[in-house]
Formats: sequence, structure tokens, C-alpha cells
Amino acid sequence: MTRQVGALPYRIGATGRAQILLITSRDTGRWVIPKGNLMRGVGDHQAAAIEAWEEAGVRGAVCATPLGQFGYRKRRRVGPPREMLVAVYCMLVTEQAAEWPERHQRVTQWFDLADAADAVAEPTLKLLIAGFAPPPRLSFVDRMLPEVRARIGRSVPMLGWFQSLLPKTGRFFEQFDAHAAELTSGAAALSRLLHGENVDEQIAAIARHEHAADDITREVMQDVRRIFVTPFDRSAITGLVNTMDDAIDQMHQTANTIALYQVTEIQPQMRDMAGIIVEAARLTAEATPLLRSLGKNAHRLHELTERIIKIEGDADAIHADGLRALFKAKAQAPMDFIISREIYGHLERVVDRFEDVADEIQGLVIDHA
Repeated sequence: MTRQVGALPYRIGATGRAQILLITSRDTGRWVIPKGNLMRGVGDHQAAAIEAWEEAGVRGAVCATPLGQFGYRKRRRVGPPREMLVAVYCMLVTEQAAEWPERHQRVTQWFDLADAADAVAEPTLKLLIAGFAPPPRLSFVDRMLPEVRARIGRSVPMLGWFQSLLPKTGRFFEQFDAHAAELTSGAAALSRLLHGENVDEQIAAIARHEHAADDITREVMQDVRRIFVTPFDRSAITGLVNTMDDAIDQMHQTANTIALYQVTEIQPQMRDMAGIIVEAARLTAEATPLLRSLGKNAHRLHELTERIIKIEGDADAIHADGLRALFKAKAQAPMDFIISREIYGHLERVVDRFEDVADEIQGLVIDHA
């Protein structure tokens, strides 16, 4: 069986839902993801990013840990079909070009998750796409209960007044979701920063997202003190939001270090760590809506947190490789070594905080599911 690598290019639309970019194959015209052979001297995730550019004209933050793999049979002009196994790497698209190497050989199109899963032919790839950041599904009762309460309050003022005296449960779930949205936006800006895209603009964007996340964290702390009934233990609520906030604080520290020392040379391993941070933020944003129904979503939450822990381990290996490369070059540029080591330290702490987020979520599942 021949190994290949593939990219799963995605973006988050205005509605907050993920969309997948598919391309047509050159021989059959069916919908596929950008993929190709392994490249000598290039990491597998980097090879997937190269294929995404050459075949689909997109660049972005690629996660160094594969999302999964799928197999297919590659037809050949001469001889029997060849069995192929493709490792798939997530890539948050930050740039889509009007011209690229295979522009006139393929068609590209953005699909919603369900439509993308239907469009591809390979069964395992269908499952990978269908399970990629599904939107939260609220039950009919969950969707209608706020409206029912509002109508009762308007039609029967006395009942509305009585409801105001009942214990409140707060807006903790909405606050978790809002904070996770700031994390994903901040991670995307951090990746763009480390790729040298509009540096001042990305530094300012990270600061805005960090300040917005701080505001949400303060709201949670205020609600924990004043709300009579909380969905989880108060310590669990504060623990989760504080670890999320620590993650974006470290993103902000990374940006501040780059701005302070006017860093222009970014190591490839730093970009790889940024790709892992983007993926960890995406997984967190998928997990927070599922906290509303811990029992029903326990299995999926376990999958998400396990992947966060897995990619944190891969980030440690990337961090070590980056430091080794810095150490070899320190004699030529000792100050660059010191500054870059500080940036690596902040990036490592970002990923560590996401592992803490995973631990907090796993604790909620154990205690309440």
C-alpha cells in the first residue's frame, strides 16, 4: 500500500459553521481533497500544505497531527489499480489565490460539511468530513423554552414577576461559546502573524480578542458569585474559563514579544506550533456547545479532548526540534537564540493551556455525565 498525504482545507463562515474546500480530480472530475505523494526532506503536514497550494490555490495554518486517514484505489493507465492510504491534515485557510499552478486543470468549491461528505466517494473520508466540527444540535425543547418563558411573562404579568424571583442559572454555556470563539479568532491571527501576514494588523487583532476574552471571563466570575443555581460546580466553571483565558493570554504574550523585539525571522517549527494551536482552538470551540448535554455528548467530548492531548504531545516534539535548531545556531546569533526561545516558551504555554482545557472538560464529563 502506497502512502500519500492530503489537506482538508476549511474555513469558518459568518454563521460560525465550518466549510470544506473540495477540488475535482484531473482524470474523473469527481470531488476530492488536495492530496499527493510524500516529499523527501519535507514533513508530511508540510507536503499536504504544498499540495493544497498547487491543486487548490489555498494557504493557511496546517496542523502537524493528522486528523485521520482514508484509503482508495488509484487507477493506472498500465497495470492493476494501486491501493493508496492518505493521511489527512486539517488546514485553516487564510489565503485563497486567484491564480495557482493547477488553476486550469481543476475546479474548486466550498461545501457545507454535510454536502462535502456527500460529494466525496471514499467512505472513510466521508466519515472524517462528517465528523469535523459539527454544529451544536439543540433539542426542540431547548430551542423553544426561552420563547415560551418570554410569552408567558408577556401574557401573564404576575407569572413574569414570579419568574424573576426564581433562582437563575446564568448564561455560562453562552459565555463558554463566546470565549471559544475569541480563542479560534485569536489563534487564526497568531498563525497569520507567524506567517508574516500584515504583522501590525495581526498583533492588534490578537490584542482585541484577548481583551474581549477578558471581558467574558469577568462576566463569568461575576455570575458565579451572584447566580443561585449553576449547571456545574462553581470551581469547575471558573477552572474552565480561566484555563481558556490563560491560553489567549499566552497568544497575546507571543504577539507582544514579536512586536517588542521586532522579530522578522520566524522558524518553521514556530509556524507548526501555530498550526497546532489553531487546531486546539477549533476542537475547544466544538466542545463547548456539547457541555449543555454532557451525558448525550460524553463520547464525542472524550474524542475531542483526547485529540487535544495528542496534539499537545506533538507540539512538545516540535518545540524540542525548534530549540535544537536554535541551539545549533546560537554561536552566530546569541540574541536571536534568547528572543526565539522566549517566543517558543509562550507558544508552548499556549498549547499546555489547551491541554488544561481538555483536562477540565474531561473532569466535567467524569463528574456529571
